[in-house]
Amino acid sequence: MLVIACIKQVPDTTQVQIDPVTNTLVREGIPFIVNPYDTHALEECLRLKDRFGVRVAALSMGPPNAEATLRKACAVGVDEAILLSDRCFGGADTLATSRVLSAAIGRLAETEEVALVFCGKQTIDGDTAQTGPGIATRLGYTQLTLVDRIENLDLENRRVRVRRKLEGRYEIVEAPLPAMITAVRELNRPRYPTVPMRLAAASAEIKLWDNKVLQLDEKTVGLKGSPTWVSKIFSPQRDKGEIIGDGMNDPVGTAQLLVDKLLDKDLLVF
Repeated sequence: MLVIACIKQVPDTTQVQIDPVTNTLVREGIPFIVNPYDTHALEECLRLKDRFGVRVAALSMGPPNAEATLRKACAVGVDEAILLSDRCFGGADTLATSRVLSAAIGRLAETEEVALVFCGKQTIDGDTAQTGPGIATRLGYTQLTLVDRIENLDLENRRVRVRRKLEGRYEIVEAPLPAMITAVRELNRPRYPTVPMRLAAASAEIKLWDNKVLQLDEKTVGLKGSPTWVSKIFSPQRDKGEIIGDGMNDPVGTAQLLVDKLLDKDLLVF
């Protein structure tokens, strides 16, 4: 039985830059980290391995230097690490990314039964939260998003029960396997690799799957297969705030001042 963690290499968010010509991420000279939400997805896979003896595979789509992300996964105990890298995969949006990841998962499923696929709830560079659900839709897997606890996993009867963290409440959901789960930070605390595991990860095999392996139509992946793109990225600019009136001693007068201000700016509709 196989459990898969999809992890992504992301740039330091304070240094994100977009190429004005190609509208794609500038990677040269920028430090990269493992997407924080994905570390929780990976940790949960490893906990299931510890508990149920399942095999864990880590997938990452990216340029050749994304191998470093997979070595970090090897250092904490994954059984198989696969880098999905090809020039034609470059510049992908979430639609094209989910297509490549789904193809890789489908290829793994041909030789071993897949129970669960884990993703972080979103990436810190895109924040779309679309890739995990896109994988589930393409593969026909049950979709369980925003999971902060695995309540029960019954591999024999192929069922999983999870708790979803929603705004102001929780939701308990039971669903059939295979399933795709997106992890929030509260799901667990990622483990640290030991020194021997770090040393072993340095020489661990990282499999490379390019498009010769996946055999996808190049028009459906990468920049060619992406109907969306980033045209501009910037920090929001806010005007300096203004304090009006004396809300403590004259709340009614202060409220009237606020209403007058909003009327002047044509922000109130009656």
